[in-house]
Amino acid sequence: MTLAPESPSRRRSRLLSLFEAMTAPHRVDRYLELVDPMLSVDDMRAEVTEVRRQTPDTVTLTLRPTRHWEGFRAGQFVQIGVVVDGIRQTRCYSPACSQRRSDGQIELTIKAQKDGIVSQHLNANAVPGLVVSLEQASGTFTLPSPLPDNVLLISGGSGVTPVMSMLRTLVDDGYAGRIAFLHYAYTEKDVPYRQELESIAAQNDNVDVYFAYTDQDQGGDLHGFFDTEHLGTVAPWHTDAHTFLCGPPGLMKGVSGIFDDLGLSELLHTEEFVTTPAVADEDATGTVSFSGSDVTAENSGSTLLEQAESAGLTPEYGCRMGICFTCTSVKKSGCTKNVKSGEIDSDPDSHIQLCVSVPVGDVDIDI
Repeated sequence: MTLAPESPSRRRSRLLSLFEAMTAPHRVDRYLELVDPMLSVDDMRAEVTEVRRQTPDTVTLTLRPTRHWEGFRAGQFVQIGVVVDGIRQTRCYSPACSQRRSDGQIELTIKAQKDGIVSQHLNANAVPGLVVSLEQASGTFTLPSPLPDNVLLISGGSGVTPVMSMLRTLVDDGYAGRIAFLHYAYTEKDVPYRQELESIAAQNDNVDVYFAYTDQDQGGDLHGFFDTEHLGTVAPWHTDAHTFLCGPPGLMKGVSGIFDDLGLSELLHTEEFVTTPAVADEDATGTVSFSGSDVTAENSGSTLLEQAESAGLTPEYGCRMGICFTCTSVKKSGCTKNVKSGEIDSDPDSHIQLCVSVPVGDVDIDI
């Protein structure tokens, strides 16, 4: 009997399994990164190739991913990881570049948050040559197919990044419909990409860009907070458009409320990058058991991630707002409530997100 020749992929898989066995208990990638942090078999990483600072509290990083990178759609987010004080921290950020970028690199603009471990670290320490871990792009905040006749993009603060990616992608694709880009900031000094946005508008007859300043009375196009007057000024054709919104809670609430009142909520697509912290339930009862660590604690009413950390545990997490699913763990028994959706989960052995779940009575979590 003649055996069929072994395929290259099968041979590679067999050799890799052999190397993994020889290097146990560590994986091959742990040794490769000692030679070159960008060398890897399974792990995906990215190297910072350029660092720019467009505003006093932001840093713009250009990243070159390893061969594992599969690309992204405008509006999606990626999760990156960096080591801060010896602990690996992960956070989610939306690429701001066009999904058509020809060199395969991605661009992230990161605002230094007051208590942001990763954002503060990158703003202070990011330099070309820094290597970060990288996950494949995720998220459903994307342009639909087929594209709508007209597009309204609204952003505030660091929420500019996903809609900036949408704008750049639409321009690269030669989109012929009307585009209005409305960005809210405290002052003109707080606007990333201001000069590029003005240039895009000047070079494309179908693109209009508006800057609205909440703490500056002069300059810009609009002042104050979003209202129907702002909407009518930037896009009088908004009833025949799809609107894409990303920004802080106040802007999200204001825009969503007006679109609801106008009966246009189906035309509004949103992405939150900041969520309102869950308020602890003062009447919470029961005991939380972290059976994987043999730790128990009285239910404080806070999210399970916060309660685990208060109990001295260090579960892995990413965004802390229910987007990235890094903190997903198994609830062995008991009942939990999702603070974002209000959904109750009483099924045993179910997967829940610690950062947006609170216990209802006694709960056993396998961490």
